[in-house]
Formats: sequence, structure tokens, C-alpha cells
Amino acid sequence: MTTRARRARPARKRIVADPPQQVMSQLLTGHWVAQALFTVAKLGVADVVGARALAPREIAEKVGADPAYLRRLLRALASAGVFAEDTKGRFRATPLSNTLRAEGKYSLRDFALVLLADYMYRSWERLHEAVKSGKTAFDLEHGQPVFEYLKAHPAEDRQFSAAMASISGPEIENVARAYPFGRCEKLVDVGGAHGHVLAAILRRHKKLRGVLYDQPQVVAHAAASGFITAPEVRDRCEVVGGSFFESVPRGADAYLMRGVVHDWDDDRCARILTLCRDALAPGGRVLVVEPVILPGNAPDWMKWMDINMLVAVGGQERTEAEFRALFEKAGLELVKIHAAGQSSILEAAPRGRQSR
Repeated sequence: MTTRARRARPARKRIVADPPQQVMSQLLTGHWVAQALFTVAKLGVADVVGARALAPREIAEKVGADPAYLRRLLRALASAGVFAEDTKGRFRATPLSNTLRAEGKYSLRDFALVLLADYMYRSWERLHEAVKSGKTAFDLEHGQPVFEYLKAHPAEDRQFSAAMASISGPEIENVARAYPFGRCEKLVDVGGAHGHVLAAILRRHKKLRGVLYDQPQVVAHAAASGFITAPEVRDRCEVVGGSFFESVPRGADAYLMRGVVHDWDDDRCARILTLCRDALAPGGRVLVVEPVILPGNAPDWMKWMDINMLVAVGGQERTEAEFRALFEKAGLELVKIHAAGQSSILEAAPRGRQSR
């Protein structure tokens, strides 16, 4: 009697999860990575390290650093995919390190320098007090709100505006494509900083006219940033300085706020939104460009950005339900949510006047 040979089964690879203690250790030391990134951003290391591998001594000479200490810093960052070390101990750029180049496309260097600057970073040390008291951590640390602080520190204010432009990245084009701005004649970019978003929208929609509206000391530097002075948009863009808590330019078809609403609590947001609603031309829309927090426990960077808003400005990221409630408070109705990359354009109309 013959027996059939049994077909060998491939061994199953056992997936072993990291022990909770190891995972927690990595979470607890996250600020180590953040400060390492801040250091190389401050030194401009990413602008020196390119596709050709360089020895730490060569890099250190160019950025003014100690070669031995810099080597250890780069080695640690390379283990996280920021830079890459070869077998000879030399370092070259990676896609991650390129995001810290000063002149790189979609550079995050300004964002790193603001997010991890001493005045901002110290505010996180007051998080526990903020959570206990319901007060903004930045205010507890500095005795004044962040925008008042920036107004009194012009250099930090300019870098903050540059940082806000830098984190827009590819999302600017997503915003310009995601909504039919072509059906509007006039668009007001409320709190538009140096006009990076408005310029992208005007480039795409050739008949549209725009108004850049922000605090006087902010828009005073808009021209130097180059967004609204580009030949294809400069003749269709007006610059107006003022406070969006007091007034907004009147008579536009649409009022756009990107990254503005999340800076403020519901009462102050309702004030801004109400002013925009009252200034609308007939049939006009209020457009809020923000991420919408999703339910569930999946990793969501915006839930951490929400904590950053709690720390820095006393604002918040919101769920769809929270946006609906906020619009209702300002006499608006949510008409539609347009996907725009990581963010969404929430289109709102005066209550009872949704037709266009």
C-alpha cells in the first residue's frame, strides 16, 4: 500500500507586536526627535546635504557645528528616515530630509522653526495646567494670546506667516480645484496672511477678482512674499488691512477662510462668520477650509493638531457635527462639503437661502 506524500505547507510568519513598554517609551521620547529636527532645521543641514554623500566633517564645516556631535545627530535621524548613512559613515538626502530645505518645494522648514521655537515649545510644558483649568497654555506661559505676542515680535510674526504658507503645500492647488470659484466674480480671503491661497485660486480662475484681508502688519509684508504680485494675478488682487472681529470688506460672492476658524473658540468664530454672512452679495457663500475630524480610533494627525490648537491659541479642530452647530450659531447652513486633500471646503449659505 502506497501513501501519498504530504504537501509541505509554508510556515506562517508570526507577527510579534512590540511590548507595550517599548511602544510607550517611543511615545514618551517623541520630543527627542522633534528637537533633533529643529536643530538641523535651524542649522540649515538639509540645504547642505544633497544626493551626493558627505562626511559629517564636511557638513559641519558648512553649517558651523561640531563634527562629532553632528554625526551622532544625523545617525539618529537617519534611523527615522531623515537623511541616510552609508557604510563609510557619510550622509545623503532623503525625501524626508528634503522637506526641511529652505528653498525646497513644499518646504516645512519655516513650520519646524515656528512649531519648535522656544516661545511656542515652552507653552506645551503648561498643557497639564491648561487641561485642568480650561485656559490656553500659551496664555498661561506668556501672559497674553499668541497673536498679541506675535504683533509685539515682528520677526516671529513674519516667520509665522511664512510657516502658515509652507504647510499649505500641495493642498493649495487642491483648494483651488475643489470648488467652482469660476462662478464667482469677487472672492475675499479672510485672514489670508500673505495671499498664498488666494493667488493659487486667482491663477486657476482667470476672471475672478480677489481681496486679501488680514491684520495691517500682516498684509504689509504680502507684496514681499511674491504671491499676489505675480504677473498673472496682481491686476486682479486688492489688499485690505483690518480686524475680522470688527468688519470684513463687503459685497463679495464668497468669503474664504482657510486655517482661520480653528484658531478660535465658538463664540469668536460665530462673530467672524456672522460678519461674513452679513457682508455677502445676494446668493453668496461662506467657505471654510479646514480638516474635518473623523470618528473612530484610527491614527489621525488632526486629533493631535487639535491639541496643538488647545495649547497655542485656544481654538480647536472640529467634527462635521461641530461645524454644523457653529454655522447655525452664525445664522448659516452647511450646504456641502467639498473634498480638498487633507482638508475640506465647507460651503455654507445664510439660513433659508441655499439656492444659487
